[in-house]
Amino acid sequence: KRLCRDQCFIDFLILKFANFKRFGVEGLNAFTSALGKLVEVAAESKVEHIVMGMAHRGRLNSLHCVFEKPAQQIFKEFLEKSEPDTNVTSGDVKYHLGYLNRKQFGENKIYLNMLPNPSHLEAVDPLVYGTTRAIQEYMKDKDRSKAMGVVVHGDAALAGQGIVYESLQLQDLVDYTTGGVIHIVMNNQVGFTTNPWQSRSSFYCTEIAKVIGAPIIHVNADEPDLLDHCMQVAVQYRQKFKKDIFIDIVGYRRFGHN
Repeated sequence: KRLCRDQCFIDFLILKFANFKRFGVEGLNAFTSALGKLVEVAAESKVEHIVMGMAHRGRLNSLHCVFEKPAQQIFKEFLEKSEPDTNVTSGDVKYHLGYLNRKQFGENKIYLNMLPNPSHLEAVDPLVYGTTRAIQEYMKDKDRSKAMGVVVHGDAALAGQGIVYESLQLQDLVDYTTGGVIHIVMNNQVGFTTNPWQSRSSFYCTEIAKVIGAPIIHVNADEPDLLDHCMQVAVQYRQKFKKDIFIDIVGYRRFGHN
């Protein structure tokens, strides 16, 4: 169901907005579905808040299919006729916008907060850490199990931007720790037009995770069931050990950059 909903959304955008930039998720379709699984498992694990930061690729799919931002509102933004909305956290181009929502899973409710992001792909990382920590402080969540941060990276930005390293160093600092962040890498195996061997020295884009000893799971984007399982493992690991964990989803860009 999650994959079908995502594909229907993609098909409509291709049909109606063929000449617009949308930074689609094609080639990594299982990501959107797996993000839905992550939210479900987090709710079952008594997480009450998820604070998420991600760049533009797949963002519209995530906002609609996971955060349940109304499709009509997204389509209005394509037509640049969007009216001010108090549920949007920043006025910006459509694939930079944030969104707040609450979802219910049985008796468990969970608040989802997609932070607005700038074009500097990883600048949102420390904001995820800070917002999550602020929520934990407000809730007096001393064991850091009720609020969780999720950061979605591109492979080239993850390996190439220093702010990633600086943010990871916050993992265990007493005044900054959030009890572990789940890092998801949308690995297109190309950065804009730059091949990996031209942009990094490591074999994997996730080698930086070894700085803090974080587990790294590499998974094929064409295995959605396996990716769902990886998301479940990541949430359970984070809740038990209160440490960062990385999931590297290896896929590609089916229709190029934008």
